[in-house]
Order: sequence, then structure tokens, then C-alpha cells
Amino acid sequence: MSASHVRWASRRLALGQLALVSLGLGLGLGLGLGCGPQGVGHYDRGQLAQSLAAPAPDAGLVIGEFTPQSPAVVDGDTIKVVGIEGTLRLLAIDTEETFKSDKDLRLYDEGFDVYLAKKQGDSTRPVKVATPLGMDAKHWAEEFFEGVRTVRLERDHPKELRGRYGRLLSYVFVEKDGRWINYNVECVRAGMSPYFTKYGYSRRFHEQFVQAQAEAMAAERGIWDPALEHYRDYDVRLRWWNARAEVIARFEAEAAGREDWIALTNWDAVERLEALEGKEVVVLATVGDIRPREGKRPARVMLSRKMFSDFPLIFFDDEVLERSGVAEAKGEYVRVQGTVSRYVFKSRRQRAGKAKKDEEPRSQLQIQIRRPEQIAFVDTRPARFPSATPEPEPPAAIVEPPPAAEPTGPEPTGPEPTGPEPTGPEPTGPEPTGPEDSAPPGASEEVTEPEPTKQPQPTPARSSLRP
Repeated sequence: MSASHVRWASRRLALGQLALVSLGLGLGLGLGLGCGPQGVGHYDRGQLAQSLAAPAPDAGLVIGEFTPQSPAVVDGDTIKVVGIEGTLRLLAIDTEETFKSDKDLRLYDEGFDVYLAKKQGDSTRPVKVATPLGMDAKHWAEEFFEGVRTVRLERDHPKELRGRYGRLLSYVFVEKDGRWINYNVECVRAGMSPYFTKYGYSRRFHEQFVQAQAEAMAAERGIWDPALEHYRDYDVRLRWWNARAEVIARFEAEAAGREDWIALTNWDAVERLEALEGKEVVVLATVGDIRPREGKRPARVMLSRKMFSDFPLIFFDDEVLERSGVAEAKGEYVRVQGTVSRYVFKSRRQRAGKAKKDEEPRSQLQIQIRRPEQIAFVDTRPARFPSATPEPEPPAAIVEPPPAAEPTGPEPTGPEPTGPEPTGPEPTGPEPTGPEDSAPPGASEEVTEPEPTKQPQPTPARSSLRP
């Protein structure tokens, strides 16, 4: 057996031992018991004790008990169970990717830092790439679920059901020694994943994730071990994710009890927008595809929701589009204030008066943007956060965006676009396994993460990492 294979086998043995230690710590702390949703603001020890003593979550949060498929583990943050089509997307974790191609393995053999630099390229955002720690996370998950016959799936919020790619969003609980253990939390405790807050803080287990991450960082486990091969930019990632989580939490706090404030990822978002047609709403969503003006067709900015069913913002004025700053906000959250309207697409037969009586015209809901102030964007782009060791302080406060100006008179009208909406075949391909369909909005609580004390260690020899 080669030296590289010996090293890989020893690392897997160490990870198996770490899994047992992690589970023991979880049992000692009484983790894995369902606790109720937490409110916005600080989360102190009294609240933690109260939540741990709370009864089981209500039916709106419990999905049910299922049998893991064989094999169940796709990677560290994706598993499959019998009875649910496709994969699950596990909440609040984001493990590194696994090696799936010879091309990546050949590039990795040039040296890990060279590999990371080439994968990063000119991107201004942290990239998701295959790493040895991604392989470790997969193997750790396989060992965690080995011999497990039943898992319990729970939601974080009754209105957040599936992600952008249709995957069920869930926490996964496993019963061990008479206790239900939260795999998502234990994955963070083992150092296989950071506490992933890009789509919001965990509403139900925020404090447990914070404690688990602090423990892993202090012990330099997994991704926090400077001697191992993993992403080098977790300081930037954590600041970026937490800034986004703050934007989400502020919106949810203001939206409480208001039917006209809508997070676009809620399962009932479209129904609520339909009910409010002709009325003004405030919407929270991430900026997706930006489609420039084409002839008489206006520019459109697509707010991300589900694949092939994003929500359009309509711009007839290119200057308004530019001044809104929405191009800079691509991929990040914005608040949009405007009146919900419906545009009806007319086919050639309908325009010619030859449509069949029972032929229903296609239509879409939209919001027309007439003033740049209708879009509020707090800059949460990762370029804001220079690479530095995370400080043991809560995320920096985000400056509150000024409210959009209230309309002072009847909304002006303008020409609607003519002609049928351009259509094309929907893209096909394998189901994505990345985290970008994680649950959005979560509860706001400040995150305190102590800075780990790191001792310089020699970098070990690399393995060939053949999956």
C-alpha cells in the first residue's frame, strides 16, 4: 500500500474517532431535542435552557420519520431517504465539495494552493470546489449514518419547504442511545462544515450551531485545522454570510404580522402576491438574471424563487435601471417596493382575433420599477469583507436602508411591451448538489465566535484522493 493510501486510511480512522467524540459531546449537552422557534434579538442562556426543556416541535415543523436509502449519503450536506424524491438539502451546513472528475484530481496534483488559485480564477466571490476536506465530510457522514435504520426530518419554518432546485429543506435527526441527535449540528461540531448562514440564521437551533462552531474552531477540527487542505477564506465567507443573515432577519422583524411584506421563497409567496394584485407590497429576494432591453421589450430583472418561476421586475427606463444599483446587487438580497400587476401575453392568433374560445392567454405577475428608490440594497457582497481572522464579535451592524418614497399621486402609466414573451427550452441536467437552495430567512440572533488559537504545524504530504 502506498504512503498516500496509508495517510488517507489513517485520516479516515481519525475522523471515525472524531465522530464518536462529537456524538458523546452532543449527548452530554443534551443536544438533538426539538426546540421551539426563537425570536429576533439576543439569545441568552436562560432562553437556551427554556428551549431545551420545551416540548417537541409542532406538526408544521415535523416532516416525519424515514428510512435512509442505500447508499444514503451523496456528500456531507446531502442525503437521500426512501419516500422522498431526489435529495435532501440539509439546513445550516455547507460542506466542501467531493472530487468527481479526473480533471480536478489532475489539477489538485499540481499542488493544493495552485489548485485553489486556478479554481478561484477572476471570481470576486468565494468559490465551491472539491477538496480533501470535502471527501472527509462525505466519509464522516457515511460513518455517522452507518447502521441507522430511521431518521426524523424536521423543518426550520413551516413556510420554507423546498429550495430553488426543488430539494426538501430539513434538519436530520438520528436516534442514538435513546437520544435524537441533530446531524446538522454535529457536522458543525466535528469541523466538517461551518455554520452556514448565507440564507439566514437557524430559527430553531441558532445557539447550538454557534456553540458547535466555537467548539470546533477552538479544537482546530476539520476545516479549522490549519494543517489540512480546505478552503482558505472562511473568514470572508462567515462575514459575508452573516451580513446576508442580518438583512434577512431585519426584514422578517419588520414583516411580522404584515401580509403585504413577502419573502419570495415562502411557499405561499405567489398566492399572496396574486391576492394583492393592484396593491403595493414589499418583497425580499435575491437578484438573479438581468435581461437588458430588446427593442420594444423592457429590461427585466428576475428575482430568484424557484427554477423557471422567478419573479420579474420591469424597467421601461434604462436610467432608472442603472440608478437603482440592481446590477451591483446581483446574487444578493434586495427589498423591492411596488405595485403588483399582471401582464397578459397575447399569441399571434389572439392578436389576429382568431383564438379559440377556451384558449386562456398566458400571464405573469410583475412589479414595474419607475423610481430607483423602489429598490433598497444593503451591500453584502463578499468584496466588502477583506480577508482577516474572524473576531469574536457579532457580525457588523448593517446600515438600515432608507424607505422607498411613498407615491404622491396616481401611478403613471406607460406602454406595455408588445409581442409574445421569448421562450426557450428549459435547461436539463443532473440535479445540483450544491447549497444554493438552502433555506432563506432565519431568526436574528447575534453570533459570537471566539477566535481560535492556532499553532503553526507542518503541512502533511498530500494524498492522491481518488474517490
